[in-house]
Amino acid sequence: MTTTTVPARAAWSAVVPAGHLLTITDLHGNQAVDCLVYDAHDTAVRYSAPDTIHAQGNIFLTTGSVLLSNEHTPLMTVVEDTCGRHDTVGGACSKESNTLRYGHHTWSQHACVDNFLAEGARHGLGKRDLVSNINWYMNVPVEQDGTLGIVDGISAPGLKVVLRAETDVLVLVSNCPQINNPCNGFEPTPVQMTIGDGTAA
Repeated sequence: MTTTTVPARAAWSAVVPAGHLLTITDLHGNQAVDCLVYDAHDTAVRYSAPDTIHAQGNIFLTTGSVLLSNEHTPLMTVVEDTCGRHDTVGGACSKESNTLRYGHHTWSQHACVDNFLAEGARHGLGKRDLVSNINWYMNVPVEQDGTLGIVDGISAPGLKVVLRAETDVLVLVSNCPQINNPCNGFEPTPVQMTIGDGTAA
């Protein structure tokens, strides 16, 4: 078993072998963890939000949710979730979206897209390999009229989500640096990533 504490605003990546468990622990509570998943042997096969949402008939992820690829094959399955709900539609913050939403003065702020590009480059991935991502622990309610909100999280210190790799997968994470909305409680904090052999979470 390997455990890594990912600092606030930082990126992380690892290959999780088939059958192994990845546990993402929200150490301090209310910290969004942006995540992308790829087939470790063919990164053209990667997490697909549309396939995943369509297959499960739900825009939120929780225990039992299967993360499907763009080829409709299973990449990972959520086998335990003590938070209860995670976002699939809010996307990753970027310099461009920060400027549009919060003003030009935010242009220089670090963003999840920066993390994904820097960490992905270590595995031969580039901008064209970025797709719609998962936001673990992020609370994005959808109103009756389709309006999305980014509001205070429903997580708490020590809550975790556990995923089982259904094939060898490459997981990229951006421990979200956003400070302009409540997704991180306006103060990003560390999270913990644990990879186990499947016998214990």
